[in-house]
Amino acid sequence: MNGNYDSPVNLGNPDEYSIKDFATKIKEFTQSSSEIKFLPKVADDPTQRKPDISTAKRELDWEPRVHVEDGLRKTIEYFKGEVEAAGEIIPTGPDAVKPKGGA
Repeated sequence: MNGNYDSPVNLGNPDEYSIKDFATKIKEFTQSSSEIKFLPKVADDPTQRKPDISTAKRELDWEPRVHVEDGLRKTIEYFKGEVEAAGEIIPTGPDAVKPKGGA
């Protein structure tokens, strides 16, 4: 942010993961018994989830330093703390809904 590059740039993990990959890992890491449901995708759902970070590397000398699985574990721990502090996480946004049932 302190450099001279001011055009758009992709940041993310240069490896490709599907939403199913993330759901499976999160379920495993949380030891959840939740069922993973496959729903129709929305119209603007990207077919590729692999950002090209070459501009970030070249212009910003940036690349991820946290492995995806470590990042997921840290995120899970963060949200566990939020739930403990607040009692629940309330979804926000125009189409936000609370999940029905437990798990």
